[in-house]
Amino acid sequence: MTTICTALAETAGRHGDRPAYSDRADGGWRTRGWSAFRDAALEAAAGFAALGLERGDVVALMMPNQSEHVLADLGAVHAGGVPTTVYATLAADQIGFVAADCEARYAVLDGRDQLDRWLPVLDRLPGLRRVIVVDAAACPTGDRFLTWDAFLGLGRAHLAAHPADVEARWRAVAPSDVLTLLYTSGTTGRPKGVLITHEMALAEAELVENASDLPDHNDAISYLPFAHIADRVLSYYLPIRRAAHVHFCPDPAQLTTVLREVRPHGFFGVPRVWEKIMAGVQAVLAAERDEAKKQAVESALEAGRAYIAAQEFGNTLTPEVEAAFTRADAAVLAPMRALLGLDRVRQASSAAAPLPVEVARFFAGLGLKIFDAYGMTETTGAVTANLGDCFKLGTVGRAFPGVDLELDADGEILVRGATITPGYLNRPEATADLFTPDGYLRTGDIGALDADGFLRVVDRKKEIIITAGGENIAPSLLENHLKEHPLVGQALAFGDRRPYVVALITLDGEVAPVWAAAHGIDTTDLAALAEHPLVLEEIAHAVEDANTRLARVQQVKRWRLLPAEWTAESEELTPTLKLRRRVVHAKYADALAALYTP
Repeated sequence: MTTICTALAETAGRHGDRPAYSDRADGGWRTRGWSAFRDAALEAAAGFAALGLERGDVVALMMPNQSEHVLADLGAVHAGGVPTTVYATLAADQIGFVAADCEARYAVLDGRDQLDRWLPVLDRLPGLRRVIVVDAAACPTGDRFLTWDAFLGLGRAHLAAHPADVEARWRAVAPSDVLTLLYTSGTTGRPKGVLITHEMALAEAELVENASDLPDHNDAISYLPFAHIADRVLSYYLPIRRAAHVHFCPDPAQLTTVLREVRPHGFFGVPRVWEKIMAGVQAVLAAERDEAKKQAVESALEAGRAYIAAQEFGNTLTPEVEAAFTRADAAVLAPMRALLGLDRVRQASSAAAPLPVEVARFFAGLGLKIFDAYGMTETTGAVTANLGDCFKLGTVGRAFPGVDLELDADGEILVRGATITPGYLNRPEATADLFTPDGYLRTGDIGALDADGFLRVVDRKKEIIITAGGENIAPSLLENHLKEHPLVGQALAFGDRRPYVVALITLDGEVAPVWAAAHGIDTTDLAALAEHPLVLEEIAHAVEDANTRLARVQQVKRWRLLPAEWTAESEELTPTLKLRRRVVHAKYADALAALYTP
């Protein structure tokens, strides 16, 4: 009977002295081994027991990526509770909805920013018994609040007085029990709580481990929210199985620095992360004035692309292509990967949305294969993936062994397997709608399978544009082409029941100032840049380039460059950096309407 509790006990027993999790501290790293980390998790479990946590009680967590986050999560699980990580970008009303929906009994918050989001709704949550705050200086006074240190002190005292209590609690946890409750990011309305059990999470971790080429006890970086199923699997459930060493990056803005310090063996990024890394490299290359150096880099990138392309499914790697890559790698590509902190990466992957093929080809030029995968919260993460010896760029790979994948008559991807959720919390109708009569999960995504069984995700079923002329258009195809230009941060294609397709475009906040400086523009203000003739001319070129690769009915006829970035905070993006189309449609209704005005 395997649960996360028994898996952690086994790893702590076999690899107790190996490093488990490291936090940034005083310019370096503070690290705990697996045995010490489990001891701290049991203290947290005892703390919850001392506060009266009962089996099935929900503990809401809102913290950055840090040890306290995993310890609070593991503590809740070992005490018999159910943790749920709440996205840190949610507004107070959204937090109130989630906390009320799951009837959270406890909350663990990091500090002032999180408190400011929770305090306005606490009066609406009478069932929330205690709020534990990691930052003692930010912790309010009153019986409802408790500092993290005081909470762990309660746990130590409870362990001393009732040594058998916590052990009895975690041993009573069953594989079919809920391990975590994860709320969808709400791209199409109110978020839904997805039930993830121990057996589902461990089955997913086993699938990922069997598909990976990572060394034993690999080094990794955790920077995506723990409300995202991918980071829970890759930085929590899988490391417990593998006794891996995870380094926390609580501020994603510091990711490039942490990458260079840690040099991980595996690195996962949602497409936008890979796009931003690519845009940064392209901006540096564009600013290079030495034509000989630029040519040497371009020749090396071409050798890298040829090398990776020769290894794609059905192709053959010739000695000549391999030799050309070896020379280019030694002279140019390996140093470039080292500058990015990607020189030790043996498993680079992407998911959450299809990775644009041009992004994959760019990193192929660096000699790096990015293995695109496909899955969702309701499938506990990936159910298909490209693998080291079996991949096609531009696809999300083949189904994992044991995963039953089919396409419905309309192309919707249907999935069955051991990692599929039993349903949504408090949503019997939505749960019923989630499954076909024969038990397949409806993903809501439209896909296409090629003759070799590789899956390509076309778009979300409900996001397909049907023009006034009856043409079906996948907006993400247009948007991905537009975002290939380094100046473009985000793009939204629009045209449902309209005579033609238009687009809203934003600048990349990091690349645009660099590009502007290289072109003699003396402002870094995005609003000013969005009106500058040279910038508008360059965006026009980006649109023209995208249109050359699209059918006539798919082409963007008119567009507008907006003066500000889209972010999760401004609500155009989900916390996982996917477009909230309804929000954009409503927020920029006038701008969209103007694009159809003669």
